[in-house]
Amino acid sequence: MSERLIDLEETATQTGPKGVINDWRRFKLESMDQENLNPAKRELLRQMSSPSKVKDTSRGNLNRKMSVQEYELLKEEDEGCLKSYRKRCMQEMHDKLSFGPRFEGVYDLDNGEAFLEVIEKEHHSTVVVVHIYKNGIKGCEALNSCLDCLATEYPTVKFCKIDAVASGAAERFSDEYLPTLLVYKAGELLGNFLSCTQHLNEEFFATDVEGFLNSYGLLPEKEQPQMEDDEENNIE
Repeated sequence: MSERLIDLEETATQTGPKGVINDWRRFKLESMDQENLNPAKRELLRQMSSPSKVKDTSRGNLNRKMSVQEYELLKEEDEGCLKSYRKRCMQEMHDKLSFGPRFEGVYDLDNGEAFLEVIEKEHHSTVVVVHIYKNGIKGCEALNSCLDCLATEYPTVKFCKIDAVASGAAERFSDEYLPTLLVYKAGELLGNFLSCTQHLNEEFFATDVEGFLNSYGLLPEKEQPQMEDDEENNIE
């Protein structure tokens, strides 16, 4: 195993202009091929990435501007390295700002007990959207397809569906009130939309359902798509 070049306490991402420069310098050092790197360049990168380790520990040295020699070195292969650095910073920021679990697809609820559990026991920050449907009722199948699409675009929202009969509340959710959308957060009912397709066009799509829910402020901000790995891998 290769020797660690930077102490653990120094690897944390820094903030502020000077901190960002030093963090970038460390990333540059770690991302370069150490074995095939010219010894002089390796030493220069080491000093750049850890200014507190060099012999001159004066305040002027620690806060110094980037030298011409450093600039020329950093220019080498910077396009690909900058993309990787930016992706790492964005991922760190996303991890800090993301709270609660993430989900994949629409969850089938088998019975009323599962319905109550997802409402009462889900993470307090999670928005839960439940579609109560019945096979053969107009709009139910189309709404299920729309939720499949929305589930991929809103991974922090838990989308669920349950057959009205399986829910144990078939009398309450009779055919005339289907499809129904219920929206919960922290066990609290935020939206109760009986026969919700009456608010949509006869032919509707995922964007229409998304717009309808957003009109009530029920969906979180949509996540920005991450940079394609393949695009970065093409940068040499």
